[in-house]
Amino acid sequence: MKLLLDTHILLWAAADELPPEAARYIKDMANTLLFSPASLWEIVIKRGLGRTDFVVDPASLYSGLLSAGYQELAVTGRHALLVSTLPPLHKNPFDRILLAQALSEGIPFLTSDIVLSQYPGSVILCQSS
Repeated sequence: MKLLLDTHILLWAAADELPPEAARYIKDMANTLLFSPASLWEIVIKRGLGRTDFVVDPASLYSGLLSAGYQELAVTGRHALLVSTLPPLHKNPFDRILLAQALSEGIPFLTSDIVLSQYPGSVILCQSS
């Protein structure tokens, strides 16, 4: 199955610190793992603001994801327009575009954010312990 990974899941995967449930999905060779350029953009922005949970080098993460076989899911106009139809449960624009991508493409969204799990659609919640 295809899975779009949220930014924190990507960061945990890069640091080899995945929660057990997320690790199960990611290590399952039957799954196709997707990431969004919106996650890279989020890392660039938050790293620039000095956020300590976003210290990974985005260029290294990007090349590492591609080397590991992850596939990039481009952000399209259709994805951007879908954001306007989402209920205002979550304010983070990065999370909203990621969710819109997953919903638009019919791809399950693997996230650690409990608020995102309240949206309709296939959202898989995997929290850290």
